[in-house]
Amino acid sequence: MRAFPFTLLLFLFTLLPPMLSAQDTTTYTRADTLRGSFDTPGRNWWDVTFYDLHVTISPDDSSISGWNGITYQVTAPGTELQVDLMEPLTIDSVVQQDRKLALRQDGNAWFVTPANQPAGDTCATITVYYHGRPRVARRPPWEGGFTWGSDSLGRTWVVTTDQGMGASVWWPNKDTQADEPDSQRVALTVPAPLKDVSNGRLRSTTPNDDGTITYEWFVTNPINNYAIAVAAGHYAHWSEIYEGEAGPLTLDFWPLDYHLEAARKQFPQVRTTLQCFEHWFGPYPWYEDGYKLIEVSNNGMEHQSAVAYGNGYANGYRGRDGSGTGLGMKWDFIIVHETAHEWWGNNLTTADLADMWVHESFANYSENIYTECLFGKEDGARYVIGTRRLIQNDEPIVPPAYGVNAQGSGDMYVKGGNMLHTIRQLVGDDEKWRDILRGINSTFRHQIVTGQQVQDYISQQAGIDLSKVFDQYLTTTDVPVLEYGVSDGNLRYRWSNVVDGFAMPVEVLLDSESQVLRPTEKWQSLATAATSLEVDPDYYVHARQAE
Repeated sequence: MRAFPFTLLLFLFTLLPPMLSAQDTTTYTRADTLRGSFDTPGRNWWDVTFYDLHVTISPDDSSISGWNGITYQVTAPGTELQVDLMEPLTIDSVVQQDRKLALRQDGNAWFVTPANQPAGDTCATITVYYHGRPRVARRPPWEGGFTWGSDSLGRTWVVTTDQGMGASVWWPNKDTQADEPDSQRVALTVPAPLKDVSNGRLRSTTPNDDGTITYEWFVTNPINNYAIAVAAGHYAHWSEIYEGEAGPLTLDFWPLDYHLEAARKQFPQVRTTLQCFEHWFGPYPWYEDGYKLIEVSNNGMEHQSAVAYGNGYANGYRGRDGSGTGLGMKWDFIIVHETAHEWWGNNLTTADLADMWVHESFANYSENIYTECLFGKEDGARYVIGTRRLIQNDEPIVPPAYGVNAQGSGDMYVKGGNMLHTIRQLVGDDEKWRDILRGINSTFRHQIVTGQQVQDYISQQAGIDLSKVFDQYLTTTDVPVLEYGVSDGNLRYRWSNVVDGFAMPVEVLLDSESQVLRPTEKWQSLATAATSLEVDPDYYVHARQAE
């Protein structure tokens, strides 16, 4: 079971109604708490150890049906067990040891009364039977669900996306990032001749008498529920071996059959991506389950060991370079960004959606790292600095409430990546910075974390208290402003537009000479013959000459 060990503070924070900042006027509902909180009476007494998912997919009427065996261990006294499944899907019954269990519904949460089981006893299993027409993805992958589509030849092509929305949009589970199974079976039945590609390794392919085929996939490692995915289409396939840090890693590529030649030209970028990320972040986390790249009908998604790809077999991001430098057109954005999530989001997963910056800020920063691997440190910096034009600064990266299924703003991508690039300058030692990035992935390997744990780890390993830096960039929309004035052989400077206690060092050029300043919110002075000041662009700050 990969369940998150909550502290007393987080326990209180999630058990009680969310404590909101003065700026937050959002109204959170009971449904938000049921979906977003881990420490509720229906969730906090049991840990998932295994999911046994079996689903039949029927494109003709856009319906699904099946069952999920949920194996769990009791960790504390409890009575009702919460299973999540989103309407319009419905649970038909829940069975334990051949006995139908009492079941009640509260919106998208279903409460089951299982047999009494002492804490710490051997694992028990309930089997949830369900059916219906799942929600159709309106704007995949951002608004997820099922995409009942077709390829350019008019043939059936079915894919799922559910990050943020939740895996319970198409299968019943404990729909929280705070608890993961140790392993999972994914057995999907689709009409022949469709091929289904899902997570982990293919154990069997079984033709059925009704003209369908069942593909049984098995994931041997812990996996977050939103990573479980369907990709059913007319796929071609080839395999390779990558000799990585942890030994031979199988690479499996699944393009649509008529894109095989294009894929063979584009997908070799997987190798350079893995080489770069293993160097900077440590070994690929899922050697036992392999690496797959699967063509889908949306942009792409970080499905663990089954990365979804929809970038049109071209560099950039749908033909664009977010940095405006041209560097982003020299590599395939989806291959790089979504593969980065195998470390940042899949290897370590945040317990609460509110901390999704850990997933997305580091994945965004990985684009900078990959550019550096290809073209050098200077170009890597040019890329990340160029992306600042996309920062909105309209909402904080971290929302004001935890436990209510609230996710931060889109700035968790580019602003978060620039925050990490700034912190690299504060660390001031690239080998130490690399050790920190690798250390996060080894220390929290296959674990569920909070954003605070990641912040604390970076501060401890860097030997610098970075708490105010994280507060500034994650919880406010304000960019630090270095106010300064140069006159009569004297430089006056201070930080403004910052959180209380912000005292981040910053490198500047005084005329052409590099100088590290250590501003606070109070004016300081430095004797200098310089007549101009320019902030090092590697720091995501603004500068303003004081009147």
